[in-house]
Amino acid sequence: MPPAKAASSRRRAPKSTRRLALPLLALAAAAFGAIGFAAYVFWPRWPAAPVAQDAPSLPVTVGGVAFNIPPGAIRQAVQRNPGTHARLDLTFLWPSLTPPDPTAPSTVSAETPLDQIKAPDRAFVTIAAVSGTLSPEERRRTIYPRYLAAGPLPGPEGLTVASFRDDTPYRGEDLVVASKPGTDFAARCTRPAAGGVPGTCLHERRIGEADIVVRFPRDWLDEWQTTAATIDRLIAQIRAHPP
Repeated sequence: MPPAKAASSRRRAPKSTRRLALPLLALAAAAFGAIGFAAYVFWPRWPAAPVAQDAPSLPVTVGGVAFNIPPGAIRQAVQRNPGTHARLDLTFLWPSLTPPDPTAPSTVSAETPLDQIKAPDRAFVTIAAVSGTLSPEERRRTIYPRYLAAGPLPGPEGLTVASFRDDTPYRGEDLVVASKPGTDFAARCTRPAAGGVPGTCLHERRIGEADIVVRFPRDWLDEWQTTAATIDRLIAQIRAHPP
């Protein structure tokens, strides 16, 4: 090759190399950016420290519904933070509807006979985002009647009690519904078991896209109107209201 052509090739080589390097650099930058984003998203993070139990009520959202929850009522420490939650597990003293005192000694031990365990003086509440299930009213209207035994059972005045058949998913439970027109109260309750184990009831509500379940002793049905009114007061108490 003549010296002039060789020199010209040497002069052109750096330009072509630079043109090839630019796409490679852009590709490498994109790759590093993707790796950095993935590391940011998937890198484990320590959760924020739980709020103290005696702190003011926390603004939380479940299923897009706003609530104000006293931290002392939240049973799981990991849930004791403001913000959005998929589920909250709460407990309230009854009928004061205040959070329990975490320092109060327990009056029940593993050695306490079952027949000496009194009904707890508290209600347990679960708030969870709706997950595609039917509302409580729809289940009472369309699902439960398929599984009920014929004929009502005796119960507290003002309530209709129907037993679920033993060949159903609700074996050992009763459906309790207020029989007074205009009164919307219903619960699904287990029956007292052998050895003095008390029955428990579940009262369910749906507010927007949040399901609220209140669990309480079946014995409270003896004064069910007071129980229903206190549940109403509890739900109103934890709902967040705009200023």
